[in-house]
Amino acid sequence: QVQLVESGGGLVQPGESLRVSCAATGDTWNIMDMGWYRQFPGEQRELVARITTDGTIKYGDSVTGRFTISRDNVKNTVYLQMDSLRPEDTAAYYCYADTTDFRLYWGQGTQVTVSS
Repeated sequence: QVQLVESGGGLVQPGESLRVSCAATGDTWNIMDMGWYRQFPGEQRELVARITTDGTIKYGDSVTGRFTISRDNVKNTVYLQMDSLRPEDTAAYYCYADTTDFRLYWGQGTQVTVSS
């Protein structure tokens, strides 16, 4: 089992920055990819960014050039630096991790609100 705990969400103004973190505990030796999805009210989750154990990264089209994902494999933590935030980035952000035994784990979610 893997447990994921997110932190760092909140309310910011358009153009500002925010960093969210996700710390994994439990069977962390088993983790492969980590990353972030976000969910708008009434919609399915969409990929924000993901990063593999060797550092290969993929971003969603709407955040490329503004968001940066990074990972500390010693701390078993993944970070999402969000710059130039827009009101349309307002969503619940969920951390995930998948494992070598084909399981997918989710964090509880953290709300990011961009509003003036």
